Amino acid sequence: MNEVTRREFVKAASAVTAVGATTLPAWAVQENRDPIKIGFIGCGGRGTGAANQALNANENAVIWAMGDAFEDRLTSSQKALLDEQGSRAEVPKERQFVGFDAYQKVIDSGVDMVILTTPPHFRPAHIAAAVKAKKHVFCEKPMAVDGSGVRSVMESTKLAKENGTNLMSGFCWRYNLPIRAAFKQLHNGAIGDVRSYFATYYSAPLWTKPRKENWSDVEWQMRNWVHFDWLSGDHIVEQACHSVDKINWAFQNETPISATAVGGREMHERLETGNVFDHFGVVYEYSDGRRAHLHCRQMPFSYNDNNDYITGATGTCTMNGWSGAPTFTGSSDFTYIGQSPNMYQVEHNELQEAIRGDRPTVNDGDFMAQSTMMAIMGREAAYTGQKVSFNDALNATTVLGPKEYAFADFELPAVAQPGATKLNR
Repeated sequence: MNEVTRREFVKAASAVTAVGATTLPAWAVQENRDPIKIGFIGCGGRGTGAANQALNANENAVIWAMGDAFEDRLTSSQKALLDEQGSRAEVPKERQFVGFDAYQKVIDSGVDMVILTTPPHFRPAHIAAAVKAKKHVFCEKPMAVDGSGVRSVMESTKLAKENGTNLMSGFCWRYNLPIRAAFKQLHNGAIGDVRSYFATYYSAPLWTKPRKENWSDVEWQMRNWVHFDWLSGDHIVEQACHSVDKINWAFQNETPISATAVGGREMHERLETGNVFDHFGVVYEYSDGRRAHLHCRQMPFSYNDNNDYITGATGTCTMNGWSGAPTFTGSSDFTYIGQSPNMYQVEHNELQEAIRGDRPTVNDGDFMAQSTMMAIMGREAAYTGQKVSFNDALNATTVLGPKEYAFADFELPAVAQPGATKLNR
């Protein structure tokens, strides 16, 4: 793939992508008559929640096919969906697929849209296959774990625009109504030009699963996917990418030129905690000298916080990431008045409306690729101990993970050592 640059992101972010805004797409006419058939790929907790929300968004939708690498996850998800949704979630055995190729079988089963909620490592290939097949896509965040994956997502974004099919991201804060209103105020100058941004994502460690005797290296790592950089991208990419996306949003999707970072692994000890860091601190630098700062960690017995502190020329804005409550100081007296529905449900409501042709086609591809890339750039700056440019991170040759997928031996990936680990490794 040809080298891509920051300029391509800037150009893409400023383009109008509302395909279908004035005419009803041909596929929407058919789907107004028939049930929307949903393919569900990646049957973990978040995926099962997304499938529930997709059904809640439209009474004329059904779960048509399911796929996962592990049969037990598929079975437990199917039971949970049946308990919640009844017959609309009942998937016959012939449309339940297990294994590394399950995603393609789901896509080929006659679905109209897919929900992609596997570990992020697999996301670029799954997005590419779904878009190529002209399916509507809901893909959880992040969209990749390395630059090569982001470049693939950028190509899929272009193809989805050409196809006129929907591509919605799991960057759920963009679908939080109070936060949407607050960012609209920011972009309209409520605190003047945004000068700096400080985001925190301090949380507790995530779950671990002790190894069973019959698990191969690959299965053990996939069962503990959040703790391995090749599967999750590390927690700055998998979890704190929400904060990175809000930085990107506040700066109106302008691409930073570089990142400098610190990070390490102080409290991870058991094998199940893999090779990820437990803390990061990143400074993103923009071409006009502005900077955005991100602190994130996953440590036990520590202070938890998820806030965004934004400083403008004439005031400030603070947003709490868990309550979703924005507050302004200075020249703005904005207070959000309105409904605050579940943002995860809003995502699927708006996607279903777009599929039915009741709203313009959704394509989140440009900002979701850029926000994912910014998180990866921050990780690489911490892993290497170097100042990493956006272009270098995006065009890096590193491809994380095994070359072939099988439940087989795969050596525990090394923990990065700043000063020794290379960007192209």
